[in-house]
Amino acid sequence: MAVLKTQYLRISKDKFHYLKFILEGYDNLAILSSFDNNGVVVLRYPDGLSRELFELLESIAVDIGPGF
Repeated sequence: MAVLKTQYLRISKDKFHYLKFILEGYDNLAILSSFDNNGVVVLRYPDGLSRELFELLESIAVDIGPGF
């Protein structure tokens, strides 16, 4: 069984489903869960896919960011 790393992120509350949809397009890249109602989410991902995941997140950061 693969060990999953955990990353907490804050995104715009209304972008949860958008991010989930994007991640579903990349089989086995990450599991997205809601952590609280303030836009904090949890990503669980295999260590070997860290680079791919963070490159993807960087490319969509403007779209999913909390917009402080």
